[in-house]
Amino acid sequence: MKICILNTGGTISSVGSPLAPMSAARFSEAAKAILTPMIAASLPDMELHFDSSLRFSDHGTGALDSTNLQPRDWCRIADAVLNAYADHDGFVILHGTDTMDFTGAALPLLLNVTDDLGFGRAVLSKPVILTGAQLPMFRDTPEGLVLNAGSDAFTNFCGALACARLRIPELALFFDGKLLRGNRAIKVSATRFAAFESPHLPPLAEAGIGTWPGHASALPGPAAPHLSLDDPEARQMVRDRLSAIDTAIDAHPVIEINAFPARFGGGSLPLARMIEDAVAAGVRGIVLQSYGEGNFPSGDTGDASQGAICKALKAATQAGVIVVDGTRVIGGQVGEFHYAAGAWISEAGAVSAGDMTPMAAFAKTMILSAAAEYHGWSAATLRAVIRRNLAGECSFADRLDSRLNPVLNPGQSLSAADGAARLVNDPDHGAALIGVEGKALWSPASGHPGRLMLYPDGRLSYLAPDGAVLWQRAAPEKPLTGACLLLRYDRQGQPVLELRDACATLTASIAR
Repeated sequence: MKICILNTGGTISSVGSPLAPMSAARFSEAAKAILTPMIAASLPDMELHFDSSLRFSDHGTGALDSTNLQPRDWCRIADAVLNAYADHDGFVILHGTDTMDFTGAALPLLLNVTDDLGFGRAVLSKPVILTGAQLPMFRDTPEGLVLNAGSDAFTNFCGALACARLRIPELALFFDGKLLRGNRAIKVSATRFAAFESPHLPPLAEAGIGTWPGHASALPGPAAPHLSLDDPEARQMVRDRLSAIDTAIDAHPVIEINAFPARFGGGSLPLARMIEDAVAAGVRGIVLQSYGEGNFPSGDTGDASQGAICKALKAATQAGVIVVDGTRVIGGQVGEFHYAAGAWISEAGAVSAGDMTPMAAFAKTMILSAAAEYHGWSAATLRAVIRRNLAGECSFADRLDSRLNPVLNPGQSLSAADGAARLVNDPDHGAALIGVEGKALWSPASGHPGRLMLYPDGRLSYLAPDGAVLWQRAAPEKPLTGACLLLRYDRQGQPVLELRDACATLTASIAR
């Protein structure tokens, strides 16, 4: 297995006092001399190629302390992966920990292309793993560089290489024995070697005495060979889109605004003023880090619609700014706005971040906003695409996917990304498609509790608790290789349940 090592900088490749990243070339020389013999002994079938072409500046070492990372640097890293893609079986990217979770959220959106319904058109087929360290890999001594005893760097580096052998086709992050989905990871400690956690998704794999798959299902990869980045045309599709994003991204700034206790009344509120100033400065997106399930102060405890903050957010959305409502809480997600303190946010035009991390919501809003013109997306389409799961950054909200989440159990529901319709599986009354004003539009077995199950061949069954088939739709004559049941709105503005294959081909309309 041939692995490409890309070094962006960060603590893992820093030396000196104060610590600063060495050049990729110097790190490569030290790694070949000091690390390669040990790695060859433990991973004899792995060939390492240290790529020194990635530079972030024409000055100095060309490496980057991740504290100084800019959005266009995500594009540089993605471009380096694409340049080496055909010649390698996997990638390990050395990165600073300060913004590794931002890069982990951004790269999947830059290395995969999806359509506006969230189906992959050009998809990663090889492992790309970010790693770094809390302490440098090497120490600079009068005799030259030596391995830094007691550092977590070598362990993380070797663990990332070992996990690459599992060939999980997605962007992941390896730290302290765990391989996490990159866009689900959050940095949680500045001092412990266990610096990253994934509160919404278990590890994809773990490393200890050997390596083994984790409890989370990995992304399935391309649905067909022509959609894989191994295909030159698919890879060119990613290149073309990446070039458009790289050109536009600086003109699509996004800011995060945290909820904090603010004084109401008596002049302009700090939060309202921050929103107004951001819009005046030309931001294209605002990511709210709200309390709890997405609650944000409106500016008026009696009537949210009259609050200065509510009015500022409404003005922002009317001005074309995408407002995404997330939560500052590490675990959990933005819910159904059970509290009045959060219900007004959707009325103001905000998009729910679901269970996206703040870093994923930020990167997704910026990258998709920068890509909207390239794709020809309207503002409404952009809002819907932000809500959809594109690369594993959030839970599926609008579909069942036979490869990843094939069952709608009692107590679960699907929500259309482009409207208010929901497919609700009530524990007492069973599954039903609910339209506006709570009207039931369709049910597989009205009044009967059960679970809705989608099979890979496109067969759809509604099963009673004892396993009896209460309703079933036969598989299409031409069996599907990965079926998807999608809840969306059609061109007439009506909710529809559609059966599609993993390549996005429409097979049948199940209900309207």
